[in-house]
Amino acid sequence: QVQLVESGGGLVQAGASLRLACAASGRTSSNSVMGWFRQPPGKEREFVAAISYSTGKTYYVDSVKGRFTISRDNSKNTMYLQMNSLKPEDTAVYFCAARLDSLIYTRVNEYPYWGQGTQVTVSS
Repeated sequence: QVQLVESGGGLVQAGASLRLACAASGRTSSNSVMGWFRQPPGKEREFVAAISYSTGKTYYVDSVKGRFTISRDNSKNTMYLQMNSLKPEDTAVYFCAARLDSLIYTRVNEYPYWGQGTQVTVSS
């Protein structure tokens, strides 16, 4: 099993920045892929970004490219999402997720491990 714990959410004004963190423990793997998803109010969970722990390769949804940066610290088993120039439409519960192989997927059902989520609210 893999345990994931998110932190760093909060309430900010449009244009501000936040950094989310996701600490992983348990049966982690240096060959894993970790991702960030978000679920806006009343909507389905959607892919935001993912990173391969072994190669550092990243992938982003178009709506966050140039504003969000995903990164990882392998020594701390922690993944980050730096979110800049936040917009009200970024308001959502943000979840981190993991899969124990090297393939980056964007679909929710491809990730077997999930954190509990952290709320990000961006006011206009």
